[in-house]
Amino acid sequence: MKKNMKNRPATIILAHINDTHSYFEPTSLQLNLQVNNQNLSPYVSAGGFARIATRAKQLKQQACKQNTPFVFLHAGDCFQGTLYFSLFKGRANADLLNALEIDAMALGNHELDMGNEPVAQFVKRTAFPLLCGNWDLSQEREDKQHRVSDSSNVFSYCPEQKVARWITKEDNGEQVAILGLSLDKMADIANPDPDTPFVDARETAIRTVEAIKASGINKIILLSHLGYEADLKLAEEVDGIGLIVGGHSHRLQGDFSSLGLEKDDDYGIKVNGTYIVQAGFHALSIGHCEIKFNDVGEVTSLIGKNELLLGRRLFLDARMSTTGSDDAHLQASQFLKNHPNVVVCKKDQATQNILLEKYIPRVRKLQEQVIAHAPNKLRHVRVPDAQGGSELAPMVAESFLVAMNRRGHKVDFALHNAGGVRNSLNPGDVSVADVAGKLLPFAVPIGTYRIKGKYLSRVLEGAINNATNNGVVGTGSGSYPYTHNLTFNYDESAELNKRIQNLKIHNVTKGWIDVEPETVYTGASSAYTMKGKEGYDAILKMRDDGVVTSLSMADCFAELLTHYPERLHQVFDAKAIIK
Repeated sequence: MKKNMKNRPATIILAHINDTHSYFEPTSLQLNLQVNNQNLSPYVSAGGFARIATRAKQLKQQACKQNTPFVFLHAGDCFQGTLYFSLFKGRANADLLNALEIDAMALGNHELDMGNEPVAQFVKRTAFPLLCGNWDLSQEREDKQHRVSDSSNVFSYCPEQKVARWITKEDNGEQVAILGLSLDKMADIANPDPDTPFVDARETAIRTVEAIKASGINKIILLSHLGYEADLKLAEEVDGIGLIVGGHSHRLQGDFSSLGLEKDDDYGIKVNGTYIVQAGFHALSIGHCEIKFNDVGEVTSLIGKNELLLGRRLFLDARMSTTGSDDAHLQASQFLKNHPNVVVCKKDQATQNILLEKYIPRVRKLQEQVIAHAPNKLRHVRVPDAQGGSELAPMVAESFLVAMNRRGHKVDFALHNAGGVRNSLNPGDVSVADVAGKLLPFAVPIGTYRIKGKYLSRVLEGAINNATNNGVVGTGSGSYPYTHNLTFNYDESAELNKRIQNLKIHNVTKGWIDVEPETVYTGASSAYTMKGKEGYDAILKMRDDGVVTSLSMADCFAELLTHYPERLHQVFDAKAIIK
């Protein structure tokens, strides 16, 4: 690229969203307001892609009137989260993001929960570039049916120069470079294919900034899915980036405390000359700012904010069936309209029509498709307490075994982490939507593996040690293991690697028998657990690499309830499963 003889100042208006997680429809959001010394907790219809589209178009029109370039960015994690992803595996995301007319998106970790293939199919449908500048696709296998590197709109790592590929936007001929970076430890929390590794984000940023400046451009924006704290650290360590537009941490910068939401850092916090912005999660909000660069590439002014996008009515219930129409709620409505970080806006009809015509009918059908009935509440807790353990997680593990065995995998036991189940199940009818949209919303695939008994006890102990911080600094209670066809005792006071005792496995003909150290057993777990994360590292002692299927957690559990709807009537004492 030819260098500019002299750089000039530039101004752009930028809008941004992140971590939308397939929340295309509005969310019922409860606020806590104080109006005329009265506390109110109304529900509002918040966010959704049709409202984001309306607000983005308004911002774009304002930029046009000012004769200022407009840029709309998504900082990653559009996959997962709702029934729309469980059903359509990225197709709806591509269509709805195209409708928003975004200019670029960063690659989030949840885009890779099911490996590369869904991303490869996603980018074939998108009308915008995917910026994944530290994802090395240069050695992607040729024999794959769907290859990410075959799409020209993927801006990945360039191994020859060791830099991220970038795109540019212009203000009266003055170019602004935009690069994207993702978590370099992606393999630790997601499932990228082994032939497409991620390289160090910091080193890539340093070299890419140098390359961009060498090309004659000195105005640089980083679209980041590294996380808020990592963005702050990168800004401190890497010079030359004017603005970081971030995601992953679900941070809603700004003061929303008068709405009953948590107060965060000010919008556009500045570190070492670099501004950092992030705009919340679940399509509830949008961030936007006017950015002024001087001739040497420094951001001299950033003026903007995050905005919650709300409907005009207040409701008394979460189902939003009864409006609040008394004087207090009318005053509360006026308070919201005047709030500096709230925009009351209508839905964009063109975007809404895509949902109505292509996707909502199938979602509604599954919401009405009852597959079982829960006579009582089925409780889910991560770590067993005085009332026992989760009543649902062992049943979910059972569904893995049943689904895999129906397909000829001959599984002996199943193992599932508590964090993979998101909530309890209330009494009443259970629909496919309840399973895939609420109970098990993350579409992580299920796999099988062969492992010796002596390693199986270490898997269980490592997961419990991690969940309870027993002798290790754990990563959270979500690692606690729930099982099917396994029972054991855990002695928290025993020495390390000897805490799992009386480990038994259920045999169809022999009943409960001891797990033999040298016997190889076949297990079923999520692909996440099979990665050996969060205390499960001993599972990597499996023979070969295991087999990951295309069935998700929700697929397996919905199949179990469809074929055995009475299963919800046969809840075992969780303490008999996790002793």
